[in-house]
Amino acid sequence: MPVLIGPITFPLLGKTRGQNFDRLSLLQKLLPIYSEVLRRLHAQGAEWVQLDEPALCLDLTPEQRAAFDVAYGQLRKAAPELKLLLATYFGDLRDNLATACQLPVNALHFDAVRSSHELDRLFAVLPPTMQLSLGVVDGRNIWRNDFESSLKLLRKAAKAIGNERLMVSPSCSLLHSPMGLKHETKFNAELKGWLAFAEEKLSEVGLLAQLVNQNGDSAALLENRKGIASRQSSPRIHNAVVKLRAEAVFAADLQRQSPFAARIAKQQARLNLPTFPTTTIGSFPQTEDVRAARARFKKGELSSADYERFLEQATTECVRWQEEVGLDVPVHGEFERNDMVEYFGEQLAGFVFTENGWVQSYGSRCVKPPIIFGDVSRPQPMTVRWAQFAQSLTRKPMKGMLTGPITILQWSFVRDDQPRSETAKQIALALRDEVRDLEVAGLAIIQIDEPALREGLPLCRSDWPEYLCWAVDAFRLAASGVRDDTQIHTHMCYCEFDDILASIAALDADVISIETSRSNMELLGAFAQFHYPNDIGPGVWDIHSPRVPSADEMLGLIHAAAKVIPKERLWLNPDCGLKTRRWEEVKPALKNLVAAANAARESLNSHLPTIN
Repeated sequence: MPVLIGPITFPLLGKTRGQNFDRLSLLQKLLPIYSEVLRRLHAQGAEWVQLDEPALCLDLTPEQRAAFDVAYGQLRKAAPELKLLLATYFGDLRDNLATACQLPVNALHFDAVRSSHELDRLFAVLPPTMQLSLGVVDGRNIWRNDFESSLKLLRKAAKAIGNERLMVSPSCSLLHSPMGLKHETKFNAELKGWLAFAEEKLSEVGLLAQLVNQNGDSAALLENRKGIASRQSSPRIHNAVVKLRAEAVFAADLQRQSPFAARIAKQQARLNLPTFPTTTIGSFPQTEDVRAARARFKKGELSSADYERFLEQATTECVRWQEEVGLDVPVHGEFERNDMVEYFGEQLAGFVFTENGWVQSYGSRCVKPPIIFGDVSRPQPMTVRWAQFAQSLTRKPMKGMLTGPITILQWSFVRDDQPRSETAKQIALALRDEVRDLEVAGLAIIQIDEPALREGLPLCRSDWPEYLCWAVDAFRLAASGVRDDTQIHTHMCYCEFDDILASIAALDADVISIETSRSNMELLGAFAQFHYPNDIGPGVWDIHSPRVPSADEMLGLIHAAAKVIPKERLWLNPDCGLKTRRWEEVKPALKNLVAAANAARESLNSHLPTIN
């Protein structure tokens, strides 16, 4: 069955320039194209076409709901003999349920993994001529399906609408899941029995379809029940010490000792930084030499001692160069790290990694997410060794670098046997220990990156407050165990902040760095209108381009930032980490950043000059 993104979701989820652009005005041009595509598919022999409309799980206006009627009425006329399956997924239909059920399509796909509570409403309004594709196998995670739970839903649906109208399916596309467990040769047998990748999920769909009308305990059902029970009771998953610690978290654990105004005074006295302090986001170029050394070490071709010496040399050269160029707050470069989540997952209890569990991230980029299978704890320090080594190389305040609890959560396959909020709390407690150890090791600045904070937002705004509450609490739990004179930074890149600024402020990070160079500081306007209370590091260099911006360009961005944010609260940095850039780009760009900062400092009480 050919699959197309639906004609309403396509414009609604696309990015526009200008807030006043009417996305639905594109329908007049889109619908003739969709109509022609459907006609051609039918001419080529297609009997069914699936149209994905996850926008039906968003908060839609009456005008947007009406657009569905218009669009699908026209598509139905364009290809009257073609069967259309309308697919929704990732959330509830809520106020859009009636809209979905009244469209002229032959079948509706419904995500029962996330919205089983809506089934009774769905059965009440589903037209008798419409088939139902019930998504009971989770397409977004990697856990084995609980057949008994799924069969309850399927049998309920069969009783309500009849077997002949019921289709069994995954909840969504399987592109979010790795290919198959046959490619994993190192998993413990018990753990492997808890998992289901794409190929296994397809087998589960087939088995469930067979079991819907069977009575009694078949061999497949007994085997599935045994695997589910094994996971529920396994000591691999449950750690009483971790659970008791999480239960003992109180409101005081989420608070710094003093308000920001008192903290920043102590931090300035300790750090003695100039106006417009300069730093980077964390990583420096992962060159071919760095990647080759890591690969040789993992293969056993490079001894641990030799690898350590290689990393020490790379770190030393990086720190010394930052001193030479004049950056105020250096970083160690992260040459020992493979990925900002994987590096930490490899050192935390409760995580496991696949050999070949690749999934599409965006575009042609693929990632291999960690699997959080059990209670999370930190057996030993994770970053202290390299942070302490880097600090020994300079008298400047070295910045320790951590990935935040929500980003680790969002960029992993997460256990589904407890609330995500509980797993986030466990990760935050592990990071809290790391933050404290970094402070004891002498680090005066610690950055906790949370680029995925907004990514975790539920689809419907009415669900945002609950998520933002526990997400903010997780960050604060990780960050709040330090003294007032220890400065906590966070970093968020390439997302829109306007509608969650109150929650970002509630993180209470002393400094936040954000992407602003691409938008020519437009994103900073939201922080000014909101009166963001703490320090801000707006990016003055777009690191996703190989182009090296001039000092004059950066100075212009500093000038623009200083118009909306008090100069004493401004930091200067690139938009994001430098891992993917080459040294040939990094060195001149950072030299220009330092030159722009120096020029800005000289002009604090006058107009910013041009750098010749």
